[in-house]
Amino acid sequence: MKETAKGIKGKFSELGVEIPAKEIEERLDTLVTKFKVPLDEARRSVVNYFLKEHNIARNEFYTGQSESPLLSISDISQDGKWITVKGKVAQLWDNSHETISQVGLIGDKTGTIKFTKWTSAELPDVVEDKNYLFKNVVVNEWGGKFQINLNKNSSIEEIDEEIEIGSSSVSFTGAMVDIQSGSGLIKRCPTCNRALTKGACTEHGKVDGVYDLRIKAVLDNGTTTQEALLKRELTEKISGMTLDSAIALAADALDQGVVLDHIKNGMVGRYYTVTGPRLDRYILVESIELQSNPDAALLEELITAAEVA
Repeated sequence: MKETAKGIKGKFSELGVEIPAKEIEERLDTLVTKFKVPLDEARRSVVNYFLKEHNIARNEFYTGQSESPLLSISDISQDGKWITVKGKVAQLWDNSHETISQVGLIGDKTGTIKFTKWTSAELPDVVEDKNYLFKNVVVNEWGGKFQINLNKNSSIEEIDEEIEIGSSSVSFTGAMVDIQSGSGLIKRCPTCNRALTKGACTEHGKVDGVYDLRIKAVLDNGTTTQEALLKRELTEKISGMTLDSAIALAADALDQGVVLDHIKNGMVGRYYTVTGPRLDRYILVESIELQSNPDAALLEELITAAEVA
């Protein structure tokens, strides 16, 4: 409800009318909580109330929304503002929340930003490494960071333009103290590319998944920890296991989990330097190098701390 109120406030601000967010939230809350009106219908009712209150034509409000400005990601700086973004989907995150259709990162040459596509928006799925125009998305600030939300007023267009994601590379050296669940041999939805959970896609249900390899690792240098994401090519290179051999190993054991166990046995407890752009909490690894192990006692301490956490 707070997000909906921010969106309404932001749109009226673009039209030169400042409405207190608290007043919008109170009207939404009365309709939704007291009168059990669905949130989308409550939003329309509240918008219509303020349009009448400030003598603004409906077509000015809704038509103006279709002309939201195209901004570079680095220029996104106003909470509640309606904008259009053009970029490449850098990463999709696993998601099991039924109200969220997809969540991930989209980037352009100026950087990356988190996006959330709500299920109620009924928008087409996006695919990693493809380029899109996100029209009429609303900016939301959370924890001091900006993100964008796609709702029923938004649209998605796949574009032919190849967009390079700009992000300064960072390096991190530390012990690989854990490899998280969702690593190893996984299956992805052939339509939207999201990882399957128990053979099902949260958007497309039961599907005939496509095998993939990945590592979601946690590195620790004794001072701080860093999560790192390795896609198939690097996972094969550093683990010494190809996708085909991983599939064969899992088939022999009748258990995909043996692949993750094999990777953990070969990698956890060793020191690596990973390099790549930092996307939210992850380093999206572009290169990884094995380093010589330092003090064994320190290594054991780091791994024990990770297991306790």
